[in-house]
Amino acid sequence: MKWPKLALPTKIMLGLLLGAAFGIVANRAGWQDFVGEYVKPVGTAFVKLITMVVIPLVFASLLVGTASLNDIRKLGRIGICTAAYYVTTTVIAISIGLVLANIFKPGASLPEETKAQLLASGAQDMTAKVEQMKQKPSLKDTLLNIIPSNPIQSFAEGKMLQVIFFALLTGICLTLVPDTRGAPVIAFFEGLNDVMIRMVHVIMHIAPYAVFALIAAVTANFGAEILRVLTKYALVVLLGLILHACLVYSMAVKVLARTKVWPFFKGIRPAQLIAFSSSSSSAALPVTMECAEENLGVPREIASFALPLGATINMDGTALYQGVAAAFIAQVYGMDLNVGQQLTIVLTATLASIGTAGTPGAGMAMLVIVLKSIGVPIEGIGLILGLDRILDMCRTAVNVTGDASCAMVVAAMDGQLGQGPRR
Repeated sequence: MKWPKLALPTKIMLGLLLGAAFGIVANRAGWQDFVGEYVKPVGTAFVKLITMVVIPLVFASLLVGTASLNDIRKLGRIGICTAAYYVTTTVIAISIGLVLANIFKPGASLPEETKAQLLASGAQDMTAKVEQMKQKPSLKDTLLNIIPSNPIQSFAEGKMLQVIFFALLTGICLTLVPDTRGAPVIAFFEGLNDVMIRMVHVIMHIAPYAVFALIAAVTANFGAEILRVLTKYALVVLLGLILHACLVYSMAVKVLARTKVWPFFKGIRPAQLIAFSSSSSSAALPVTMECAEENLGVPREIASFALPLGATINMDGTALYQGVAAAFIAQVYGMDLNVGQQLTIVLTATLASIGTAGTPGAGMAMLVIVLKSIGVPIEGIGLILGLDRILDMCRTAVNVTGDASCAMVVAAMDGQLGQGPRR
């Protein structure tokens, strides 16, 4: 199969559409095993390749970005702006989800027979999620776990928050040692960063084929019959995601970054497509960093700080989904959530998003925490598991859009927007 001479984002979009069409045909023809055996591995290989680059790229770029600031006060200012933006937009996202769920009440009219069928179909996966959350550390332990006892182990296990912490601390200390000692170290990691970025460029050549394979696999296995009754719930989630992306991020880019909205969304499109296909903010991170620097004009020192942090703690799309899902499950069980419980959802979902892995399915683990905090039966997760993969793809695309908007806003507030290698 030879792709026409098109821009990479167009090729990826074409792969997305062709993959969805092929998946629908495969689903109707009963070719699910063939797709899983021979088509999906192409997408899996791409995700593994792009994930392979994440840890060395994050560490090198964040260390170099921190060291290049040459001013700890400037680092603190950028860090506060970044964290404030992520927390604020997360709270707004959850609030949008709850408002829409209260207006449309997607779970209020679910028939008892359908409810029983959905619970039965999701019982096994739901049990696994509950068992997983029994080992969830407390907030205190989560914060303490940010400090790595063995950085090498953190690298090997891909513990992103620990890698970020070690990179930040190393970069800060490099600014405190004499230039004759620190400069060679910084130069080494600048070279490593350039190599990793070049590796991303090479890997991205197979992105259209990988997107085709990933979407085809999801579509081929997507059971449409039982999910028709959940259309209203899915539409409420999608409406919330669209509103958050088109209103909140657009306003932030236009008002805070003082930039036109359309070039922003056009510039971040390749990262959105990779995030949508892989359902992983971490897998999309190298592409997000490239888009922010080359398409949006974000300087590397800010992109290398805000984006890795966002891939770890910024889960706007996932947080919005938590609000809708919690309200939906409560409505199915005939529970009216009072104002206090809804505020608890906002607080719990915001805290749960910090440190949650930017990987497929992480949002479902967060949902267990939210449901337990308001006393809604966690067995209700079985109601929505069938749709989770598709919605996970959509909310991950929103997550990386939020990361990019933050990088632009922070760069603009620091007077550096447009100083990146913009194309």
